[in-house]
Amino acid sequence: MAKRSSSIVTLQEYLNMVAELKRHDELYYDLASPEISDYEYDQKAALVLDYERKNPEHVAKDSPTHRIWELPSQGFEQRSHRVPMLSLANTYSEEEVLHFVERVQKGIGSTKPPTLFCELKIDGVAISLFYRQGQLVHAITRGNGKVGDVVTANILTITSVPVVLKPPFPEEMEIRGEVYMPLATFRQLNLERQKEGLALLANPRNGAAGALKLLDPRVTKTRKLELFCYGLVSSDSFVRTQSEVYQALARWQLPILPMGYWGVAEEVEGVFRFVRKVGQERGQLPFEIDGIVVKVDNLAFQQELGVTGKTPRFAVAYKLAPERAKTTVLDLTLQVGRSGVITPVAELQPVELAGSVIRRATLHNRDEVQRKDIRIGDWVWIEKGGDVIPKVIEVDLTLRDASSRPWHMPNQCPVCHRPLAEQESQVAVRCVNRLCSGKRLARIRHFASKQAMNIDHLGPKVIEKLFDLDLVREPADLYILKEGDLENIDGFQTKSIHNLLNGIEASKTCDLATLIMALGIPHVGAQGAFHIAEEGGTLERLFEMTEEELMSIEGVGDKTAKSLCAYLLDREHRVEIERLISYGVVVRPHRKILKGDKFKGKTFVLTGTLVRYTRQEASKLIQSLGGVVVSEVGRHTDYVIVGEDPGSKLTKAKKLGIPILDESQWLSWLDAEA
Repeated sequence: MAKRSSSIVTLQEYLNMVAELKRHDELYYDLASPEISDYEYDQKAALVLDYERKNPEHVAKDSPTHRIWELPSQGFEQRSHRVPMLSLANTYSEEEVLHFVERVQKGIGSTKPPTLFCELKIDGVAISLFYRQGQLVHAITRGNGKVGDVVTANILTITSVPVVLKPPFPEEMEIRGEVYMPLATFRQLNLERQKEGLALLANPRNGAAGALKLLDPRVTKTRKLELFCYGLVSSDSFVRTQSEVYQALARWQLPILPMGYWGVAEEVEGVFRFVRKVGQERGQLPFEIDGIVVKVDNLAFQQELGVTGKTPRFAVAYKLAPERAKTTVLDLTLQVGRSGVITPVAELQPVELAGSVIRRATLHNRDEVQRKDIRIGDWVWIEKGGDVIPKVIEVDLTLRDASSRPWHMPNQCPVCHRPLAEQESQVAVRCVNRLCSGKRLARIRHFASKQAMNIDHLGPKVIEKLFDLDLVREPADLYILKEGDLENIDGFQTKSIHNLLNGIEASKTCDLATLIMALGIPHVGAQGAFHIAEEGGTLERLFEMTEEELMSIEGVGDKTAKSLCAYLLDREHRVEIERLISYGVVVRPHRKILKGDKFKGKTFVLTGTLVRYTRQEASKLIQSLGGVVVSEVGRHTDYVIVGEDPGSKLTKAKKLGIPILDESQWLSWLDAEA
């Protein structure tokens, strides 16, 4: 196992690494496009943590080592976790596991190592199921660890999740688990998406995360998600160990890992035997894992050890080495990004790796190709960075042909053939031709992508076809497409035409953060877009904001501020935004969340369509003022807020005699006590 690199010495080195980690967090959590492996990320994070321990006065308030990233999802209610959902510290060697055991032993004041518990670390999406009197009330994603999305309807599409538990059980409890997409389902979905010309799912984890964020549970059901439960949060002390937790979960008929993939290790060597067993059988598992969870078995010891930052002291993740494959480089090509950045790509002899066939690997920039000395015809080792993005790790020099020659970056754009430009202090080489069709096509792809406007049924192949036929040359052109434009295009049938036009129409209403992200402004990612929208509030106000105002926003740096200002001052970009608005795109104002406790102790249910706020915005308002928003009406509900076209929740509320407020009554209450 590779050793961690040298330590960070200066404050500037530390701040640079914090900025780099934030960028990788955004790529992983918000864009589902990681560039580095979990191992590489953890090595960088370890350097930051080491510096922060030695220099606590320099710790950046937005350091990723103290945060769990995940932006709120649009269209879902948010709810607080009763007990925060933490992430685990990672280890990569037996030596690091031994250090963990030593820390635990010292923490509990024991003269001998504690009994440990091992289980598979499923590569999925963390979930919390809340049961009251044995009945499922709601299911919440991890979110930022403190607040997550309520996805109860989507969780109920998983047939192994019981709505009512088998008694006996505590009065109230949270069950922690991991939602995942089986490998067989993942492969079948990608086959279907390939036939439809849609973008392929990067891996099962992304597939599961995307399915949980779908607003229509009927679609989620087609993704055939599964769930393994592993944890229990309850005030009742009827279990004493983690192994007893598993036994209780099984009694309640909740889905747990198969026998043989969890159990007690009386000594540390038992952990290593478990790791070796899993390593040998990993390739035969019907789901993806990215390691082993090692935790203290005794729950009282877990409580005593507590947490530090965003990680518990009583558990670690032993990460397995990424799977590798060997193949040959058939060619080195170039792709043009939306900002003109030229990225080298290795075209590979197809090879199967971690459940999918790999044909291409992005090489990020010219320096990486030269540093690794990757050449056409080379035999190379590849793995998936973060088990997602194919990455060339190293060249097998023993198999290099004597006639091979080093690769050099061309000096012309591969699409428009205009000279490429280099910018001082930047690794990237760019095409600066505004009319380059490669850049324009990449901008449309980004605009329509899931992390931006999220236009259904508009995959990369469909975009390329529309672009080649001159039907869409700029993002705004999407909103003037008509049925007649598509009828004579090869491969477009009546159903696919209607699906595409409906997807475009549905994207017309968006929030400000979504539009900022969709514009593809250099250095402005999803997190930055969210913070800017929260401060700016409206599109009109955004145009008025100065560089200094933008830089004063937490989480927005000077690069982001300069880039956004330059973009908005550019006449062509202003015209583009004006075209979007004139073609019917409606940008909802971003409403800042109030703070207070006026709704403290009150539980609300929302039903129907509200006028002044979306249901998500109304939920955030209630939560920020101390209230709780649940998805189902029950005897513990205090108020039901009713909009237009309410559903069955209104009928149930009347039957139970629960107070009902229409939107105007609720707003009067809100304004009166503001």
